[in-house]
Amino acid sequence: MPRRLHLEFELPDEVLAHLPEDDVAGKAKEAFVIELLREHHLSQGKAAEILGISRYDLFDLMTKYQVPVIDLTEEELAAELRTPFPRP
Repeated sequence: MPRRLHLEFELPDEVLAHLPEDDVAGKAKEAFVIELLREHHLSQGKAAEILGISRYDLFDLMTKYQVPVIDLTEEELAAELRTPFPRP
């Protein structure tokens, strides 16, 4: 069962002056989820689900935050390339 997490931090007034308050919370959640994804604590599917976006939209977000969409070790990539594609 998901738990609700409340975070509180201070930002200078000049930063908040140009952002709606709900936008700040959304950006903070987005950045946190993307960082968890970068650190391999979340899968792409789970990150997209938490943010309420499609995997394709997540790819755009990952690009924005400079997180590789494909992040495989050499061994993982070699294994993927050895796996035959299913035929329709």
